[in-house]
Order: sequence, then structure tokens, then C-alpha cells
Amino acid sequence: MKNRKVIFEDWCLIDYKTAWDKQEELFSQTVNLKTVLRNRRIAAEGDEYEENTSTPNYLIFCEHPHVYTLGKSGKPEHLLLDEHGLKEKNAVYYPINRGGDITYHGPGQIVGYPILDLDNFFTDIHLYLRTLEEAVILTLAEYDLHAGRYPGYTGVWFDAGNEKARKICAFGVRCSRWVTMHGLAFNVNPDLEYFKNIVPCGIDDKDVTSMQKELGRKVDIIEVKEILKHHISVLFNMELV
Repeated sequence: MKNRKVIFEDWCLIDYKTAWDKQEELFSQTVNLKTVLRNRRIAAEGDEYEENTSTPNYLIFCEHPHVYTLGKSGKPEHLLLDEHGLKEKNAVYYPINRGGDITYHGPGQIVGYPILDLDNFFTDIHLYLRTLEEAVILTLAEYDLHAGRYPGYTGVWFDAGNEKARKICAFGVRCSRWVTMHGLAFNVNPDLEYFKNIVPCGIDDKDVTSMQKELGRKVDIIEVKEILKHHISVLFNMELV
């Protein structure tokens, strides 16, 4: 039974490791439930069987204190700080289990963690990423900011394909048995100086930007969260609860 209801939670400003542990718990519960439901279906094969249990879905928004995270395909040397430098910047560093290279999270950035069973929506990880990108693109358009995609790169960009190309939203996900975790990092009002301490997403010749930089003013991050949440829910045909 498909379940398009999605539990929305805003964890506000939360330590990265605490959020990662909470994500892992929700992710594991969903994967384990899928295994149980699959085994029930196999055991009932040939008999009449109606499944009245479905897997849950979550959409988490939050912000993190200064942190650098390195994905499974990333290179440790893309962090340009040693332990002393991290301490000076009041930042921490974690190698983690998502795809992608290194990125930065910090206050003023919307971090989105969709923990979805894609069997409830569509089983296509590329479409999943493109749909999340589209939600960010539509959110920016409401501020008269015209962003798009950069062929060959994941994320949301301005002026893709020329020397002014700059990324405003990065993505890195993990998916197992069509259950997702990790997600997106959308720069609203972060301190962009922190990106100078890494090779963002392993790309050393492209800039990083934010809504604040593009608009020349600070933006109401709560308002942006509401708009982004709306576009995600519409594009995925979710019922947020």
C-alpha cells in the first residue's frame, strides 16, 4: 500500500552528529519495516493477502552549526583546514555515508533531509534528484532569481555553463532499498567565507553563492522554508502532516 503522507519536522539549529543519528534511526526503521512487509508478502504468496501497513515518510528541515562533511566519493584533501584550523573556525568535520564530495553546512542555510520510501512515489533516483532541484529552482523564482541546472553536475546553479557559474544548492543522498536519507543544502544567508576552506563538491573552478548575495539583502529564512516545503510537496504529490 502506497503512503504519500509525509511527516514534516523542523529541527531548527541542531548539532550535525545529533541530526545524523536521528536520521539514521528513522532510515533504519523504514528499511527494516520494508523487509518485514516483504517477508510477509512472500509467506502469503498464493493466498489472498491484503497489506494494511505502509512505510512512513519524513521531510526534515534544519540548520547546523559550522560543519564540513565528506561524502563517500570525496577526497579528504578537499578540506583545506587541519585540526587547528577547524578549531579556529569553530567548525567540525565528519566523513559520512552519503554520495558526493565535501560540503559545508552552517547557520543561514536550509538543510533538507527527505527520508522517503520512493516505492511510495517513484523508483528513480535521478528523477528524485531532479525533482528536488526543481523545488529549489521554483522557490528561487518566487524571489525573481532565475536559476537552473548545470549539465554534468548535480545541484542548482546560476549562469550555468559560463565563467560566472555559481552554485546555490548542493545535493548528496544515500538510498537503500529505495529509502532515502541526507539531501540538500540551500544557501539562504550563510557565511560564504566558510566555503573558502574547502574545494566545494570537489569543484575548484566554480563559485558558491547565496540568496543574500544574489539579492543584496538578508532573506527571511522561515519564509523560504515555507515556500520550499510547498514546492516539494506539490512536485512529489505529498500530503504533509
